[in-house]
Formats: sequence, structure tokens, C-alpha cells
Amino acid sequence: MARPDDVRLTIGRSARTTGPRRVVPRLVGVLLVLAGLALGAFVAWEYWGTTWVAQRHQAEATRQLEDGWADGRATARVGAGEVTAIVRIPAFGPSYAVPLLEGDSEDVLATGFGHVPGTAPPGEEGNAVLAGHRVTHGEPLRDMPSLEPGDTVVVDTHDRRLVYELDTPGDGLEVDAGASWVLDAAPRNPDGGPDPASAPRLLTLVTCADLFHSDERLVAFAHLVSDGPRPS
Repeated sequence: MARPDDVRLTIGRSARTTGPRRVVPRLVGVLLVLAGLALGAFVAWEYWGTTWVAQRHQAEATRQLEDGWADGRATARVGAGEVTAIVRIPAFGPSYAVPLLEGDSEDVLATGFGHVPGTAPPGEEGNAVLAGHRVTHGEPLRDMPSLEPGDTVVVDTHDRRLVYELDTPGDGLEVDAGASWVLDAAPRNPDGGPDPASAPRLLTLVTCADLFHSDERLVAFAHLVSDGPRPS
């Protein structure tokens, strides 16, 4: 018959042996839960937080630009990252107004539309190419697939209102991210797909083809139908 001391020693050895076996799985479980929460927080910030912040920055940039125009301030020469115009797409609602910045860097696209360098300025002869996020960072082109031929894109500068009419639907053309022909002054689809109208002053919208990361781009072409004074 074992002595009571022997029983206590056995219990002590069992506790020391099995204790870590129980603690480690629990610790791993806690770490996995924390990792899941961190990942969820990152995704929430990336897909909702950045949009919330960007939309407020866009509204502020739009207000400041309009205030500057009202005070008679206009920049003759525009540098990279500077706000140059306001883009309105009536099909997206009466309050839709997104600043247009010069350039297409990540910082620019996090603030609004970017005017792709090397393409024509809006309103001038050639092809003005505007890029914008479809998801995150204000997602100005989230609803691009809903656009139809005949919908308009309005670009307000300090003294002009430029109205472009879409020739192709928002989801009518999907190209590889490296398809540089869409930046041409007079784009012509090498695959025989949708083309813009044969007009001297064009506008092209470019965004991601999918709501998540994609190497494909949605492209929509438009041509200028009106060029007049900007309403005060």
C-alpha cells in the first residue's frame, strides 16, 4: 500500500508534466484569436476606414478648391499632387464631387481622381485619362460597372465646365494593367473591341476590374459634348 507521501509526489509530478501540455494549446488559441482580430481590424481599416477618411479629405479638398475659385485664385501651372478640378458623375448622385489631382501615384489616388501624366489635360485636344480606386481610399469608381453609354462625366475647372458623354459602358472593356494603348491620344482597340468615338477631345476612366486586388482594369471612353463657363 502506497504511503500518503507517495500519492502527493505522484500528483505533483503529474501536475508538472501535464500543466504545460494544457497551457501551450490555450496560449496558441489565444494567439490565433488575437491574430484573427488584428487581421480583421486591418481588413476593416483597409476597406472601410480608408474610405471614411478619404471621403472627408475629398470633401475638404473640394471645398477649398471652390473657395479658392470664388476668391479668384487659380494656378496657371500645376505640379504633381495638386488639386486641379472637380469631377462630377450625375449617375452616381447629385452630391457626387471628387477632386482631380495631377499624377497617378498612390498618394494621389488615395485623395481622389488622378490625371495620368502624359495624357491631355481635360478639355484639351487628345485623351484625358483619369484613374480612380474602385474600392478603398474613397472608392470614387466603385459603381463604374453601372455606367451606361450616354451617362455624363462633368469636369469643373476654375473657369470651365467640361461635359463628356460616355461612348462605352462602365463594364464594357476589361484590359490588362499594362495595356498602354488606352492612354493614346486616339485610342484604338487592338483586339477589335470597344473604342471611343472619333472625336478630337476624349476622356477615359480607368479603375480596377474587381473589388479586390486585380491585375485587370475596367476602361470607359467618353467624348466632349459641352465646353462652357463654370456655373458660379
